[in-house]
Amino acid sequence: MHRSRGEKDETDKHVGLLKLVQVLSFLVVFVAGVVIGLVTSSHINQHFVSKAEIYSFVNHFSADVPAGKDGNCTVVRDCGKAEDCWSVKTFLRPKNLTHRMSDNELFWRASMVPKKEEFPYERVPKVAFMFLTRGPLPLLPLWERFFRGHEKLFSIYVHALPGYKLNVSSTSPFYRREIPSQQVSWGTVTLADAERRLLANALLDFSNERFVLLSESCIPVYNFSTVYNYLIGSAHGFVQSYDEPTRYGRGRYSRRMLPDIKLYQWRKGSQWFELNRALAVNVISDTKYYTLFKKYCLPACYPDEHYLPTYLNMFHGSLNSNRTVTWVDWSIGGPHPATYGEANVSVDFIQSIRNNGTLCQYNSETTSICFLFARKFAPSALEPLLKLSSSVMEF
Repeated sequence: MHRSRGEKDETDKHVGLLKLVQVLSFLVVFVAGVVIGLVTSSHINQHFVSKAEIYSFVNHFSADVPAGKDGNCTVVRDCGKAEDCWSVKTFLRPKNLTHRMSDNELFWRASMVPKKEEFPYERVPKVAFMFLTRGPLPLLPLWERFFRGHEKLFSIYVHALPGYKLNVSSTSPFYRREIPSQQVSWGTVTLADAERRLLANALLDFSNERFVLLSESCIPVYNFSTVYNYLIGSAHGFVQSYDEPTRYGRGRYSRRMLPDIKLYQWRKGSQWFELNRALAVNVISDTKYYTLFKKYCLPACYPDEHYLPTYLNMFHGSLNSNRTVTWVDWSIGGPHPATYGEANVSVDFIQSIRNNGTLCQYNSETTSICFLFARKFAPSALEPLLKLSSSVMEF
């Protein structure tokens, strides 16, 4: 039975529509596949770029630390124990002092201050002992005896010549405590650079609350408990800061520092300072005033004697005691203080430093304990000092 012409046309019309629907469906599926593919590819690229940036960041701050075989964020130390570099413990108390940060990167990192007041762990405040030295620490055995038994209450940082490594055993508290350093020349701004570098590295450990600068010729004159309680319990920092009207003080001021630093604000003091954490963060965060010192405090102006006393006098005077806790003898005159060797060390001499009859202010009260450390002591002083440590210095 033959269909009419109209019926045939109607059938062809339906077949055409069906094919059109099939084509459109195919296009929709194809476009959807392309879109999904692009989105997925974008996410994958972002994921791997992010991972690359993260690993780059970790490697930047953890140089010379071998990575695990699987390439993830678990690093393997020499002791063979795996340590998660993303853990809070590692972030708060970095064990590896080696890094590749520039000074600007280091100061930026160290200037970070948590907004949240509570700590996510039981924080025990520590004292950071920062040693600025050319090389060896000849009085190191005395310091090792001083630190013994108090491992959870202190950190050690050593700024020596670039590449220098202390020759100590792996059980020494000084083992691997050298920070990335740069060349230092006496009487130049590089000395102040090194001090700020020590501060910034010590600030990376969030448990460090007090920061004391020492040299290779410094000794402690009290035991660790006395020093720790004295510093942790203080409401002030210990930076000597005074107005010296002679050519050795105001005479070193440069009018090119105007209008930011005025003559009446200019101060002088010992470079051997002690700071609390808040002051330390402010010091390494300062760029404006430190730059002025780098430009205009040139020999015979010495930034290590003027920058910190002037800066704290200008902005944080109420938080500073205006005195140092490191004893030194300038009675001989000249650019350097007296040095004491084996023949000078005696019970009476050490006692005269511990309690020399002077009084000072501590938390608004008067005390006879004004000096916790002393300098300068020659390497030959080590043996008699070790003999006196238990009976006189009580450690």
